[in-house]
Amino acid sequence: MGQKVNPISNRLGIIRGWDSNWFGGKNYGDKLLEDTKIRKYLNVRLAKASISRIVIERTLKLITITVHTARPGIIIGKGGQEVDKLKEELKKITDKEVQINIFEVKRPELDAIIVANNIARQLEGRIAFRRAVKMAIASTMRMGAEGIKIQISGRLNGAEMARSEMYKEGRTPLHTFRANIDYAQAEALTKTGLLGIKVWICKGEIYGKPDLSPNFATQDKQRKGGSFKKRRK
Repeated sequence: MGQKVNPISNRLGIIRGWDSNWFGGKNYGDKLLEDTKIRKYLNVRLAKASISRIVIERTLKLITITVHTARPGIIIGKGGQEVDKLKEELKKITDKEVQINIFEVKRPELDAIIVANNIARQLEGRIAFRRAVKMAIASTMRMGAEGIKIQISGRLNGAEMARSEMYKEGRTPLHTFRANIDYAQAEALTKTGLLGIKVWICKGEIYGKPDLSPNFATQDKQRKGGSFKKRRK
């Protein structure tokens, strides 16, 4: 089970909250489609901002979008001009009032999406895949992760036949629900074809009942406050 199910959806409601927080009612499908459009638009528009997570909350007339990014300066711009532009652009997609919050990811090396996208960009820049993967593993373990696993698939080094290679360090217990495992997939479009990258990062184990609120900052504070513990070796 742990090998086949997405580790994030597997832990929803246990140690991790949802990225979309609203009640759908009769218009559930429309709101879901709108969320997908917002996420797609922001990921393309802010491709250079190292976006980790986009949390969407809705009330009757307001949509609150919290963008978790490793480079908040790119989104904010000079004097917050870029944020105002973004608001206007998102209003055209949703036809509702939009509020944008920006949350800085302090340690991007521990974020699976950012790590996977960094590897993908390096592969597109013709860096040897083993070197890119090993550098990513070393920097993640240096920042205090308990374990990391990276799988890369496709025509590696331009080989005629596609294959998969996996690199691991530390522990990534996929069956343990209290293990705080971050997971991401990314794609690198190289000259020989598309390469797929999967990243699993284990940040420790969460004990007790964590706050599953969409505000990641409160979750982070709670983990630092004692409910987030590292396994003793």
